[in-house]
Amino acid sequence: MDKKIVNYQLVLCDILKEYAQIKKTLTPDVKYQTVIDKEENHYVLLSIGFNKQRFVYNTVFHFDIINDKIWLQQNNTDVLIADELEERGVPKSDIVLGFIPPTARAYAGFAAA
Repeated sequence: MDKKIVNYQLVLCDILKEYAQIKKTLTPDVKYQTVIDKEENHYVLLSIGFNKQRFVYNTVFHFDIINDKIWLQQNNTDVLIADELEERGVPKSDIVLGFIPPTARAYAGFAAA
């Protein structure tokens, strides 16, 4: 496997595991769960559990590696996770903001696809 892809896999796994360790004080019964599929290159962080009597199931982050680039498919936080990827050595030209329409990606400062 390409060294770049292996490095991206490690970066994504580290990010998900770090964010999964964050303890929520307001919702202690909601836990983080990582879903890592290195074979198909899908990386997801979920929050799952109960907040009072309400069941919670949310995608926090969703990344895919497609055509040697990291695609940020979902970010339901206020964290600038694409910038964090860049800080960890991933060039902007290898980060695609998948949740932005293809026609607008060129204006986001990251890869168009």
